[in-house]
Amino acid sequence: MEDFAAMLRNERNASPHTVRAYERELHCFAEFLTQRYGAKLALKQIEHQQIRVYLGELYVRGLGKASVARALAAIRSWFKWMARQGLVEQSPAALVATPKLPKHLPRVPTIEEMNRVVESAADEAAAWPERDRAIFELLYGCGIRNAELVGIDLADIHWANEAILVRGKGRKERYVPLGDAAAQAIREYLPVREAKLAGAGKTSPALLLNVRLRGDGRLTTRSVGRIVKRIGLAHGLPADVHPHTLRHAFGTHMLEEGADLRAIQELMGHERLSTTQRYTQLTVGQVAEVYDRTHPRAK
Repeated sequence: MEDFAAMLRNERNASPHTVRAYERELHCFAEFLTQRYGAKLALKQIEHQQIRVYLGELYVRGLGKASVARALAAIRSWFKWMARQGLVEQSPAALVATPKLPKHLPRVPTIEEMNRVVESAADEAAAWPERDRAIFELLYGCGIRNAELVGIDLADIHWANEAILVRGKGRKERYVPLGDAAAQAIREYLPVREAKLAGAGKTSPALLLNVRLRGDGRLTTRSVGRIVKRIGLAHGLPADVHPHTLRHAFGTHMLEEGADLRAIQELMGHERLSTTQRYTQLTVGQVAEVYDRTHPRAK
């Protein structure tokens, strides 16, 4: 397991969060095998039936299908890696079917709702108005992930090319366009940022800073989540609003306005086009909702 975790970190460039999640799932699996079949059970003796029994145990504990599917994904990756290393002949997890997950299409705010929230992000609901406006403009205007947002350094903003360098999953780098509204928000934020750093006698490479300049001053993903929820709720967005809601809105609204699916894939940093195609489903779902509500033969 330690060698597998090291491979995830060093070869696949997996994030610390991903590595911890895989380690947690595999340790739970190992603990179950030890308790049920004894500590002397060899890796080569593990069969697909035992994996199915473990998944059944997870259901008994009250875990949902999504959680069970995550556990199976970790086990599959581990056995696939061990098969390549010659530690097992083949992966028994390959014979275990993934739980069929219900398709939950997230509710995406309308273009009008997003414009209202973004334009009001610097009002009294904001702890640091200039910074918080920049957060909303970057999340919705560039479609980047929360972790990509907080990882942006000043040096990553290429003003001449009107682009920002972001580091996505697996440390893959890509450039995203810096729109006029986002650029204006950043320009209004930078003097305030510099004054705060100068007043504290500090420096930081990070674009987005926390209010108290704790640590190296960089804002955390958890703080961004709280900022987005507070401001979103204050302006009428649903209670489950989070930074990824703005990313979903970015992809959906671009598709609604006629953007090419592959262009959206490139902008959002999706490795597979099938991930981007979720936004097609979102749009179709919204069209179906309008049809059901308005067409006389649908009632």
